[in-house]
Amino acid sequence: PFPKLSMVESSNLITFNGLTNSSGYDTFLLDEERGRLLVGAEDHVFSFDLVNLNREHKQIAWPATPSKRDECKWAGKDLGKECSNFIRVLQPYNSTHLYICGTGAFHPICAYLEMGKRAEDNIFRLESSHFENGRGKALRPQDALCVHNVRLHGKGLCHLPHPREHHPIRTEQHDSRWLNDPRFVGVNLIPESDNPEDDKIFLFFKENAMDGEHTGKATIARIGQLCKNDLGGHRSLVNKWTTFLKARLTCSVPGLNGIDTHFDELQDVFLMSSKDPKNPVIYAVFTTSSNIFKGSAVCMYNMADIRRVFLGPYAHRDGPTYQWVPFQGRVPYPPCKTFGGFDSTKDLPDDVITFARGHPAMFNPVHPIGGRPIVVRTDVDYQFSQLVVDKVEAEDGQYDVMFIGTDLGTVLKVVTIPRESWHDLEEVVLEEMTVFREPTPITAMELSTKQQQLYLGSALGVSQMPLHRCEVYGKACAECCLARDPYCAWDGTECSRYFPTANGRQDIRDGDPLPVLRPAASWRYGVENSSMFLECSPKSQRALIYWQLQKDPTRTANMRWVHTHSACKMCPIHHHSQ
Repeated sequence: PFPKLSMVESSNLITFNGLTNSSGYDTFLLDEERGRLLVGAEDHVFSFDLVNLNREHKQIAWPATPSKRDECKWAGKDLGKECSNFIRVLQPYNSTHLYICGTGAFHPICAYLEMGKRAEDNIFRLESSHFENGRGKALRPQDALCVHNVRLHGKGLCHLPHPREHHPIRTEQHDSRWLNDPRFVGVNLIPESDNPEDDKIFLFFKENAMDGEHTGKATIARIGQLCKNDLGGHRSLVNKWTTFLKARLTCSVPGLNGIDTHFDELQDVFLMSSKDPKNPVIYAVFTTSSNIFKGSAVCMYNMADIRRVFLGPYAHRDGPTYQWVPFQGRVPYPPCKTFGGFDSTKDLPDDVITFARGHPAMFNPVHPIGGRPIVVRTDVDYQFSQLVVDKVEAEDGQYDVMFIGTDLGTVLKVVTIPRESWHDLEEVVLEEMTVFREPTPITAMELSTKQQQLYLGSALGVSQMPLHRCEVYGKACAECCLARDPYCAWDGTECSRYFPTANGRQDIRDGDPLPVLRPAASWRYGVENSSMFLECSPKSQRALIYWQLQKDPTRTANMRWVHTHSACKMCPIHHHSQ
């Protein structure tokens, strides 16, 4: 059902090819204010100019010490691939410094990096006089360092601090009901109400299924929830979360006889902000864990569905078979804001703490909007790895344009167009671009709306590309309109970037250029019994071109070039030779 697109080697890419002694350019921090992209890699930290990656880039070498590398090697690790200092944490600390952490050859280490207040300060230096042990380090709840701590330690712990406390708070240890070999993907702070004390932290991760969890899948995608102002318990769950809950995140295609195709390997999440900060739309990238076939999908979720699942019922193991069932008893669980009238979680009664310890999972899963993925790929030789989304204003409405990175180093630029409802979506692939000089998984993506640029990371280096590449669609009105790219419009001369305040022709919903085409001007005449060259090369990725021969016994055969898109809706003939 989808067009087989050719890989487009982008002519307007700017790429920083990595250093010979470094790899893993996959920790990004976008600093729009200073106009810089900070990148953590193997033994190095980089600062790139957002306009041009190769202009005035700065770098700091921060390798693991020889003694730590030796210890790493003696522990049986790969000296060339594991015993380095991979920079995994880049977080703002104050107006002049970043807090950065690296794996330190399996001895995590953190430090402060000075950047100055303004871009013109031209400061980029590591404060080598003050290193800290990186185990369990975190700054603020919204900093999401538990994602990186799992990478640093390789353990199933999630440390997040409370802003008024100095000690980290973590999940319960050695209890697979809480976390069962988790691999964290992202953490986000999302307001619950107008009261900041009611804010919640949402964690996105995948883990092994709990004992007795009859899902048929070894790996399960999860969304976790925490109250931001959780201080842990007083006598029990001391320095442990008392409000940690988790639910299954489903993304599947309904199949025949009730057999669904499940995408259970969560790879990436992206939160698309809305006018209401309490209700962002969540995009998530999944792949399959099946050994039978490779597949990828993108699913969308809304906060109303997520909050509804976390209201209950809770999952509870009961009965003679000791299976997971909905908990039917009284739930002694207070809201985040007031904790049922208690000043903090340290004052919660024992029955609340006991229930929290034994019931971290919700019984119902979170289903995607529309009940199915918005993008699916099962017949290709790649899998999705990363995702960013841009909200674009077009002539006929707003569209979310997805940039999807793959494990082959390509990027798909996709827009989904709702028809009658969210159950009826048309997928339009605008471009499929090759980014790096050889196939390599894209491991990091950042999007700058201010610069209108997309930044991509891999083991080989860092690359940037403009969000709008209208020139690839050619200069013809029909090709520009058929492309259905919300960034682009025909301005009367060529396909160029669309601005809502300027006049331009585009039709994203239908890709119909008819209103601006003049039929008389679209005919091309030739001399009978002579030959002429008729160009037939589509610029739009969505266009299909074929020749049609019209036989008329009384006249010379007519040949016309028909230009349409893959949905087979006929568009006007814009070249006609006779």
